[in-house]
Parts: sequence; C-alpha cells; structure tokens
Amino acid sequence: MPRIGSTSVTEKGVDSVSADPRNVIIIGSGPAGYTAAVYAARANLAPLVFEGSVTAGGALMNTTDVENFPGFREGIQGPQLMDEMRAQAERFGAELVSDDVVSVELEGDLKTVRTEDGTFTARTVILSMGSGYRKLGIPEEDRLSGHGVSWCATCDGFFFREQHIAVVGGGDSAIEEATFLSRFGSRVTIVHRRDELRASKIMQERAFADPKIEFAWNSEVASLEGDDKLTGVVLRDTVTGELRTLDATGLFIAIGHDPRSELVKGQVELDDDGYVLVSHPSTHTNIEGVYASGDLVDHHYRQAITAAGSGCAAALDAERHLAALDHAASIAGSAAQTAAEDAAEQSAPRVSV
Repeated sequence: MPRIGSTSVTEKGVDSVSADPRNVIIIGSGPAGYTAAVYAARANLAPLVFEGSVTAGGALMNTTDVENFPGFREGIQGPQLMDEMRAQAERFGAELVSDDVVSVELEGDLKTVRTEDGTFTARTVILSMGSGYRKLGIPEEDRLSGHGVSWCATCDGFFFREQHIAVVGGGDSAIEEATFLSRFGSRVTIVHRRDELRASKIMQERAFADPKIEFAWNSEVASLEGDDKLTGVVLRDTVTGELRTLDATGLFIAIGHDPRSELVKGQVELDDDGYVLVSHPSTHTNIEGVYASGDLVDHHYRQAITAAGSGCAAALDAERHLAALDHAASIAGSAAQTAAEDAAEQSAPRVSV
C-alpha cells in the first residue's frame, strides 16, 4: 500500500500541512497508540500520531518500575518503556507530533482531524486517548506519585512487601485492589468516606474475611506526610472533622477512572461511563474506518500489555480496511476501463474489405 501524505514535523508541532490525505491518523499515545503506530508504520501506511502536548506517553510516564511488561527480566522504568516504544514507531516511519487534537469529524470516507496548528484528513483514524485516574486533589498527591502513592496495585503492589498500605475507595475496584495488596503488605487499611461499602456483596465478603484488611470508616484523606517518600496518611473524620495519622507508607487511590472520550462524544458510540464501544473482538467502532484501543475501551484490565495488544489489533483492522478499499477501487477502475474500451470499440467505424 502506498505511503501518502507528507508533513514537516517539529518537537512542538506541525510546520506545514500536506494537502494529501493520510492513510492513518492515530490520536493518543501510550502503549496502545505507540503500538498501533509501530504496526501501521511497518505496513507502510505512514501514520501520523498526535501524542498530546501534556499526556504524551500516557499513564506510564508517571510510574517508576514496570516489572510486569514482557521482555524486561529486570523491569523497566515507565518513561523509558514509552520512549523505547516511541522510538520504535519512529524508526519505521511514523510521524509523531506532541500536539493536542481539538476537534474531529469522523463520518464519511475522509476523516478530518484538527489541532490548533492545522487541519488533517485521513482515510482511517485510530483512537487511543486512554483514561485518567481520578485524583484526590490534595497538594502532595502528584509530588509523591511513584514514591509511595500509586493508582495501580497490579503495577506497584510488589514494592510494598511487609508495609502498611492504605487504599482509598469503597467500590469494587478499591476492594479488589485491597484484596490483591494484602498478599504483599503486612496490613491494608481501606479508607472510605461512608460507614458502608459500595462494592458488590461478594467483594465485601472477601474483604471482611481477609485478616489483613482493616477499615477506616467515615474517613477521607486530608493530607500526606513525607518528603522523598510517603511516611504517613492524615485522615479527616467526615462526621466530626477530627484529624488522625495513619502510619501507612503506601497509598493506593481507587476512586475510579475517566476515559478521555470528550473529543468523540456525539460521534462515536459510548457506554454509560463514557468508554468507547467496539465490536469485540475487533476494534471497530460504529463508524466505518474508525477504530479504538487501549484504556479508552477497556475498564476491566487496564494493563500496559493489554493496551498494547489492542493497539496492534486496531492497526491491523485499519490496514485490512484500507486494503479492502484499495481492492474495491482497483476492481471498479478495471471495470470502468473495460467498459470504456468496449464502448470505443462499438463506436469505431467498421471498414468493409
């Protein structure tokens, strides 16, 4: 399939815009976006990737050691893993722009993607905007991220062996995180604003039956203690307002995720929580030529490796769609040429000898 479209790319964005449509535009980065870029670039589709001005690399840019991504026996730093994926996509010809997409028009044969700097068109679009962890909104939260504060028990639980761990939340996700973390920590305290959990009954029963799990009812996190790493969690009683300090050295925040789907709301079908709906096992959305991958569609696993896998699938789906379009166009072209030749032959004067 031909490489079409050409763009001059700088670190800040696009200097000049090609008038030609692209084969593929990928919106978002992280494991899903970069993997889609690798596969699309190796298929000679010359993908254009809008990484995001602030969110380039996705959630792994805010993590430290990643020990559960295959291929790295000693583990790898989250930002380093994303940098390697990015470089791999670039090696095969993907064009990467650290800019935000501000609007899209996804219906029709050509999709339109707009940034602050320009307007782009493509025959297919892959959505990989991911999701964001909901934060507590306290000043120390970002500073201690990766230094005692985490949003992913599967990613970071191993680093808190024999430590006191606090988990914030009261739904199924929080209880699942706490149950998982009890394998590693000496004890786990679930911090919840109310006096009863919102989690399903079976999840509650598991937590109540776990001897390592304790509960801080009617409590919210007021602040965090520690300079280079977390040393304590200050709780506020939601009834009396009284403050107390929990001697936890690990804090896992499990109050939900928000998919970054605002850009496509009203065009692509979403579920009640805002995640993009796809026709499993494919990555097809309700719009032909538009595919979605990663945490934008997955609120069940939310792992780097599953996001990368769906990015691969999205690129393969886009490639097959483009191949089908080119094949149909080729057949139509051949049929038109044959019809023209037949018409010319019939209209040519006949000479008797």
